Amino acid sequence: MRNKNLKENKFKRFIAVTLRGSIKLVSKKKYIELQYKYITHHKLHFNNPVRYTEKLQYLRYYVYPKMPLVSKCAERVGVRDFLIENNLEEYLIPVIGIYDKFDDIDFDKLPNQFAMKCSHGCAMNYICFDKTKINKQELRKKFNKYLKTNYGKKTVELHYSPIKPQIIIEQLMLQDGHLPDEYKIHCFNGKAKNLYLVTGRGNDIRYTNMYIDWTPFDGSQFNGWKKLDYMPEKPGNFSEMIKISELLSAKFPFVRVDLYNINGKIYFSEMTFTPAKGTLILDDDQCDFEMGKWLNIKNYLN
Repeated sequence: MRNKNLKENKFKRFIAVTLRGSIKLVSKKKYIELQYKYITHHKLHFNNPVRYTEKLQYLRYYVYPKMPLVSKCAERVGVRDFLIENNLEEYLIPVIGIYDKFDDIDFDKLPNQFAMKCSHGCAMNYICFDKTKINKQELRKKFNKYLKTNYGKKTVELHYSPIKPQIIIEQLMLQDGHLPDEYKIHCFNGKAKNLYLVTGRGNDIRYTNMYIDWTPFDGSQFNGWKKLDYMPEKPGNFSEMIKISELLSAKFPFVRVDLYNINGKIYFSEMTFTPAKGTLILDDDQCDFEMGKWLNIKNYLN
């Protein structure tokens, strides 16, 4: 059953959008408190966080901005070095090139299909299925805007701010001609506890939440996103995916490790430390407390 808090008041949204820039300038902490309250309808208890989403806010504001390794692993370029340092380079997606400026890219030398992403934030990418259809002028405009964006400042996820803005172009990973399923594994204090599987990307996208033992975790469905109508099949090498995730997460209180599994071959996608800025609206509010018990941040509390 969908959470009633998903219904948004348009007038309140207008006020929030109008004031959010000013509030960020005055106090980032107050902005996070108000944003959390506005989206989740819960008061944020910074002094005694209990919920999973509350603890994510604490990590977002107090902890992760002070951890250089978090910034490195949130970066699409730096995280590749992290995998190499952990002897996991076999899981890296092949890179075609890394560029400081859009105009440094020689499109004539690129393959017909590729994935083009910015290094320093989320939702700043372009998937190319046919190079001949690229509008280079529009793409330049889009990526020049991305490169000028201080993503950490914009979203108040300050661990992104130290990241050097770059463009990374990777081999486009497909399965049977389509974008592959993505396994988003949530690790709490180095232990994989749950995941959600993203299927139908670019078509009929679905998000199916499960415990790490591959049983349904329906209450943790979030933000009104739809799940599959059936239980997906667990990959035969899923234990290997868990091992990779736990190895990568060992030095962090929380991180989500995203992986692909294409025809039995595992590929690394990214690491996310504050999913949806921690402002998740779960179908079952009790799951927020259940996951909160998994996340031990006592060594980070002031």
